[in-house]
Amino acid sequence: MANHPSALKRARQREKREERNRARRTAARTRIREVLEAVASGDTKAAKAALAEATRVLDRAAARGALPKERVARKISRLTVTVQKLGPRP
Repeated sequence: MANHPSALKRARQREKREERNRARRTAARTRIREVLEAVASGDTKAAKAALAEATRVLDRAAARGALPKERVARKISRLTVTVQKLGPRP
């Protein structure tokens, strides 16, 4: 356990940061699951709305360091392709 005042403060900050990042990661996983459920049900409109929300949440998590930026970009890309396969092709 840390004894120096600055080390104690860093430990407190780390705990708060871990809690925030855990919440962001959980929210991101939830939004991803909502997109996949909408795709599985075949509801194009719901899938597109869920994708928009998932993109927003994932981008925010990446910007704040809760998730790696490249992983988020890959996940958004794959979800977008999956949703686009539902809709009619022009």
